[in-house]
Amino acid sequence: MIYVFLADGFEEIEALTPVDILRRGGVDVVTVGIGGKTVIGSHKIPVAADIADSDIKDYNGMEGIVLPGGMPGTLNLEASRTVLDAVSYCAEKNLLIGAICAAPSILGHMGLLKGKKATAFPSFQSELEGAVLDDFVSCDGMIVTARGMGVSSEFALKLLEILKGVDEAQKVKDSIQCR
Repeated sequence: MIYVFLADGFEEIEALTPVDILRRGGVDVVTVGIGGKTVIGSHKIPVAADIADSDIKDYNGMEGIVLPGGMPGTLNLEASRTVLDAVSYCAEKNLLIGAICAAPSILGHMGLLKGKKATAFPSFQSELEGAVLDDFVSCDGMIVTARGMGVSSEFALKLLEILKGVDEAQKVKDSIQCR
């Protein structure tokens, strides 16, 4: 199962594109609202999460996480003990960690990007502490980062490729008419 964390102020496309593409590829995805099940995106779009962060009792069965960007969504994610614990758990167990736009800064602040290829929205790249800056979507081991909303599909397809393989990612890519 993949947790996609949603905090007030999250970038809607960066969150929901991975949810959609991963589910199309047969991945069990659970959206997690920080502070409750209804979360308001950065463009004032309310989204009903599958569960609230308080519903998480442990991380058994979790295969990875996705952190969408947006402001103040990224700051709200980083202020969440649940999110930081999930990131740490994934890092310790070598599970998938996806972060896009401003959200890779959380990984940088946690020291998880030192010596790794990574990217973020340009104004957040200085917060990737020790990372080797890379392309619009960057993959280094089980950490996938991306610059922003414009590459949400490419980001999500890379996550799917890691979880389900190249063939499944290509199948979904073809079905959605992505370049």
